[in-house]
Amino acid sequence: MPENSFSKQKLDLLCRRSFLGSSGLGILGLSFPQCLSAAATAGKNVKAKNVLVIYEQGGLSHMDTWDPKPEAISEYRSPFKPVSTNVPGMQFTELLSKTAKIANKLTVVRSMHHTRGGADAHPNGTQYALSGSHPANAAISMPDIGSIVSHLLGSGCKYLPPYIMVPGNHEQAAETRVGFLPASTKVFKTGGKDLSDPSWKIDSLLPRIENQGERLSSRMQLKDRIEKSPASSDAPAMDRFFGQAFDMISSPKVSQAFNVQNEPEKVREAYGKGHRGSCYLVGRKLIEAGVRFVTVDTRWPLTKETPRGGNLNWDHHDHIYTNETCELPGATGAGAGRYGIGHWVMMGSTDQAFSALITDLDERGLLQETLVCFVSEFGRTPKINKAKGRDHWTHAYSIAFAGAGVPGGQIIGKTDREGGYVVESGYTPEDYASTIYEKLGLDRNKPLYTSGNRPIFYGHAGEPIKGVF
Repeated sequence: MPENSFSKQKLDLLCRRSFLGSSGLGILGLSFPQCLSAAATAGKNVKAKNVLVIYEQGGLSHMDTWDPKPEAISEYRSPFKPVSTNVPGMQFTELLSKTAKIANKLTVVRSMHHTRGGADAHPNGTQYALSGSHPANAAISMPDIGSIVSHLLGSGCKYLPPYIMVPGNHEQAAETRVGFLPASTKVFKTGGKDLSDPSWKIDSLLPRIENQGERLSSRMQLKDRIEKSPASSDAPAMDRFFGQAFDMISSPKVSQAFNVQNEPEKVREAYGKGHRGSCYLVGRKLIEAGVRFVTVDTRWPLTKETPRGGNLNWDHHDHIYTNETCELPGATGAGAGRYGIGHWVMMGSTDQAFSALITDLDERGLLQETLVCFVSEFGRTPKINKAKGRDHWTHAYSIAFAGAGVPGGQIIGKTDREGGYVVESGYTPEDYASTIYEKLGLDRNKPLYTSGNRPIFYGHAGEPIKGVF
């Protein structure tokens, strides 16, 4: 029998024994979640330990960023010029001038597209991006990729949830799904209007004053007595949830993991001291703490520095190339609350924060085991509309990967001269999801099960993007 198969069988047996044991204690030092994690990845060439998704919501214009089209006709062409990266022959637009300097660590997929309709609005497009399952597959609600990953692998961080979204407080963040999985896999959303505000903290993770000290200790002792009772048949499951809750409210490391103010000034300046830089920095801190799956979904808040900037995502239907607010004469209203794509709070802060994030992860030795994904739910129309903006476009857009064995300095796929349609190596959100699962070493041939014992295959609708391996 091959060695890997033997290891897998032994781990499966150990996990079954661990689950059935009345004490709920692990076997050979492994807890039940750790057993599940080890069994899920046994025999695989695992490259990723954690996943950090940078989800820039709203439909980022690919022609203005990752996929420059300088030869397009004037009705299509971006005013932002191509710039060379540190990889010969690889170009982005000048809006990614800082990211161009770390292109040798990136794989950019320029051939993302949707093969059918029904995910061309922000709510269903966001759901598609978060789950890797088309929302029209409504026979059963599919969970987020992060929920599936946390369900199968648990987390290396005892005191924080395995799936966290930073900050997770705009309207599209409501499209997260737990589907048929247990409630314990639901994403934890940090909230927070401006994460760069020194007063920002996670109130829901801090214990009430009256529940601290002796009272908290007595509750822990009560839990131990309940576990030892022969009548407690659900002790293993209770132990998992209680243990995580206790660790979250008792560990001083919780507040440290979210506090960007305790970072050196040089680090904060590298990311950018505004909201986006702080969101990306919290993402790094959570990965460093061992959180399995982190999604950063920045949307710059309305502040006194951004008047009329009440919806600063990438939905640039109006005046995409203005230097300030998009609410100019001729605007349709669909792009209200935004600033032009070239403004600092838009691509300026994104370029700085993303390049700093990749550099920081690399310097800390975290990039080798962390899969970083930079995504949006779709792209923008190749033709500039009458309101001098670009509309939703699902036929072509770009995403990027880094870390966890991803070959750097390469472009995958190709779009036509105007950036309108994929002409080479097309990939879908299903393929993106399968790439994450494969990078983590999950067996997509083994189904998950609903509460009614119905088998659900979570990665069968797509294939991993080959060039990312």
